[in-house]
Amino acid sequence: MRKFLFIFLAGFLLTSVSQAQKIGYIDSNFILSKMPAFNKVQQEMDKYAEAWQREIEQLQQQADKLKQDYKAEEVLLTEQMKQKRQAEIAKKENELRDYQRKVFGYEGMMFKRRQELMRPIQDEVFEAVEKVSKARGVQIMFDKSGDLVMIYTNPVHDYTEYVLEELGLASDRKNTPGARPDSALVDDPANLPEVGEEEPQEQQQQPPARNTKKKSNN
Repeated sequence: MRKFLFIFLAGFLLTSVSQAQKIGYIDSNFILSKMPAFNKVQQEMDKYAEAWQREIEQLQQQADKLKQDYKAEEVLLTEQMKQKRQAEIAKKENELRDYQRKVFGYEGMMFKRRQELMRPIQDEVFEAVEKVSKARGVQIMFDKSGDLVMIYTNPVHDYTEYVLEELGLASDRKNTPGARPDSALVDDPANLPEVGEEEPQEQQQQPPARNTKKKSNN
């Protein structure tokens, strides 16, 4: 019930805002997928992940060997020696868990490295969005890929293609549903015809009237 009320209020708010301000949205994930710099970051992060994963696997193998050796020699060890070997195993396992958290945990090395590499790319996208918003008179721009749940989006408010053009990138979405119209044909989404509006048809020429006058008899 609360979720429905939130959706209703959000829709009502957006409707009220749209009456006074021009709004639009973009698909940042699609924009990033078209940027060569983003693809390079993905490839570089894959290399980092593989290297870190190999180090974790090596630590895991070391811990497994310590446990295997302990089991094989346990009957020959004194109580004091057992405690020492168990402490070594526990230390290695703790080292493994700590390194896993350090690399792949929340705000770990993986997260920070990706954030560092992505910052200039995100700044470039934000700058392009700002330029498009100012040029098109958009006061509020949403991100379809963000946390905001967009239940329905009218394609006429999609400024993704304009941002790609500002970034100097081509898109293959022009013939797909939801793509931006050709800027050479439509300068602004407000100029698009409403759904159901048809182009006026040319008036059909009426066929010439047939001569129905009977010939008089001589």
